[in-house]
Amino acid sequence: MRKLVLVGVLAVLGGAEVAAQTVGTPVYMAPYRAFTKSELGATLSGPGSGSWAFEGAYRYGSDRFDIGIRAGILSWNDGTAVLAGADVRFRVIDHTKNFPLDGALTAGFGGQIGDVSIGYIPIGLSLGRRIELDGGVSFVPYLQPVLVPIFGDASDLGLALGLGVDFKISKQFDLRLTGGLGDIEGFGIGFAWVR
Repeated sequence: MRKLVLVGVLAVLGGAEVAAQTVGTPVYMAPYRAFTKSELGATLSGPGSGSWAFEGAYRYGSDRFDIGIRAGILSWNDGTAVLAGADVRFRVIDHTKNFPLDGALTAGFGGQIGDVSIGYIPIGLSLGRRIELDGGVSFVPYLQPVLVPIFGDASDLGLALGLGVDFKISKQFDLRLTGGLGDIEGFGIGFAWVR
């Protein structure tokens, strides 16, 4: 399994330009969820020069599996697009003394609908580890290599490497920061109410 993870990370580091994830914005997922039952969240992102996106999301989970839906709007200099998609995360790796990271497989289906309509099917592996601090605060730094088939008005096969940190501020509130490396331009700032 460690060899598979290493091959995936190396393949992504040599990757091409792509926006990222389910609806084409740089919003990534940590290897585990912050909630017990569900969460409701919002994200503001800048997926490229002169563009911004605002998304709302709802996630529900059980055991090592969770599913989410998201919707929003993307705006850039020449227009706007409606964003909609769904994604899943399934925890597959638990850290050991020989491999220090936890991991989850991720997949999604979504897109941008507007003057130009584009669909995305991101498939990735999120790797990271929760770090606990005094006072109940914790954070999860992670990386998520993603393979992204793109279809519709544009067709391509993209590779992306997302980086993120999820901060557990309280029992009911999370702050999430994401971004990309390589040819990916963009950032994301998200907040989630968890229960």
